[in-house]
Amino acid sequence: MTGITAKLGAVFYVIWGLVHIKAAHGLLELGQSLDPGMVQARVYQDAWNILMSAIAVILIGILMNWRNSTTGYWINLVLVTVLDIAFVLFVIVPGYAPLWPGLEGPIAWVIAAVLSTLAFTSRRRTGLPAATEKVPG
Repeated sequence: MTGITAKLGAVFYVIWGLVHIKAAHGLLELGQSLDPGMVQARVYQDAWNILMSAIAVILIGILMNWRNSTTGYWINLVLVTVLDIAFVLFVIVPGYAPLWPGLEGPIAWVIAAVLSTLAFTSRRRTGLPAATEKVPG
């Protein structure tokens, strides 16, 4: 069961990443509608940062969370949590984006975090080795 839960958590991290690739594209389009200058440059920078974070989360999800890696667990948990808390506080709460599709990413984040945490803590309780830990023998 731990393996299935880890894989489902990884799938939701990939979904989170795909949602954010779409968001980065939306920011790119927004930037193109702005006059050249600092505001446009910062929107482009934000689009780049979201795109690179999404790619990192997808790769870590596939390569590490899928195998219930301790390192992958902590990287994606912290990275996605930090990014989505800022989005919720600065975009969703003030009402700058509609709740739907605005909450697609945060919902995927919560599901991924819960499933990967269940897999991570189940492995610890049952004594199963992590994907990044050496198996004795």
